[in-house]
Amino acid sequence: MKNLRHSLPPLSRLKPFEAAVRLESFSRAADELGMTQTAVSKQIAQLEQELGTTLFERRNRAVFVTNEGHRLGQVVSRALTDIAEEMALLRGVGRSEELVLHCQLCEAFYWLMPRLARFHERHPGIELRVVSSLNPITEANEHFDVAVQTTGRPSGTARLAFTASDDIFPVCAPKLLKAQKRILKPRELAAYPLLSHRVIPQDWMDWSGWFEAVEAKEPKRSRHVQFDSYPVALQAAVAGQGVALGWRRTTQTMIEENKLIRPCKEFVTRPAEISVYRGPTRASHSDTGKLLSWLSDELS
Repeated sequence: MKNLRHSLPPLSRLKPFEAAVRLESFSRAADELGMTQTAVSKQIAQLEQELGTTLFERRNRAVFVTNEGHRLGQVVSRALTDIAEEMALLRGVGRSEELVLHCQLCEAFYWLMPRLARFHERHPGIELRVVSSLNPITEANEHFDVAVQTTGRPSGTARLAFTASDDIFPVCAPKLLKAQKRILKPRELAAYPLLSHRVIPQDWMDWSGWFEAVEAKEPKRSRHVQFDSYPVALQAAVAGQGVALGWRRTTQTMIEENKLIRPCKEFVTRPAEISVYRGPTRASHSDTGKLLSWLSDELS
């Protein structure tokens, strides 16, 4: 054990590395730590040299965490979090008894909230706090025990618990198609504004991917209207401003209430569209397993 401790790299290298893995970005890690991007890159390069292992792939001014980087990042993140939590206890600042669930805003509002009473009925003694966000969990500003977000979004050092499927299909307000008496073909959607939420990187399905997945060519004359968040794009569809892509778990209630309809029969099923994560620290809440079990039941 003594020899192993002598082989540990300096903390000055581990902190930039952990932040870069968690945020999946050298520049965001630099911002968080008050360092320059060059300094973060240098510390990580020295760590890679010491280990003889590539922890990040550098491509086109972007970095991608390797499998080895993910494994080491999870270990380092848990260790640093354990140290921080123990120091908080020594200072007399105990951890809250709340169980914290981090959830994407749309899923939190349209899918989770109508079901949350069932969790409290099953576990009346658990104090659950829901934190919603438009950003991926790598940009979470506070600790979480469990997180739910679209698969493919950055997850950093959070630990994947399980995935769930979802269906994706066009949705619009009934009044938008009041003159139509039939189901539209995908190419006929070009007659209406196609509402979308565009982000960089595009880490969930957009119209071009949907048309390709249903083996239909996207109409050249289609008109896209872009919004800065998916909830806004979905509300624009409810207001009759065009056709949006809808995820079944998010839009099902609005379809049942006739706020939205499905103008096409085509849909895309993605078996692992939703990912559920444990927080990055081993010192998780004692009731984390109960929340994961309930989410698994609701998503199955």
